Amino acid sequence: MKSILFLLLLVSSLAINANEQAEEQCNADNLANACIPKLSSGFNFLKSYKVNGEAKDKVEYSYVFTKGTQYMINVCSNGSATDGIVVSIFDKERNRVATSKINGQFITAIAYPCNATGIYYIQYTFDEPSAHCGGSALGFKR
Repeated sequence: MKSILFLLLLVSSLAINANEQAEEQCNADNLANACIPKLSSGFNFLKSYKVNGEAKDKVEYSYVFTKGTQYMINVCSNGSATDGIVVSIFDKERNRVATSKINGQFITAIAYPCNATGIYYIQYTFDEPSAHCGGSALGFKR
């Protein structure tokens, strides 16, 4: 009985340690903060997003966009440019209205002129990245 208890404690300790190491490898907070000053001139910062998809196929957030406002979302990563991280914006019906992957090319920022106030979904997916880790910033201008 003692050996089973010891084995369970050992396995749980290893699992916790592995999880802590995975979180240390992806410093999405720093990457999100690094994206803020990279918003284009004239855009005001709204919110930063952590993109840690090491255990997921996608990372998704929602935000209420306002009609007549232009929004910009950029992507930052440790690798080259976006490192295969794709950001897409979906409207309330889940129709994709903008994406950072155009004709097989990855761009670091997308701008979206909002035509209808409502909830929009900001989705990050990974197209063969070296790491599923990045950051992003959302800005607006009227």
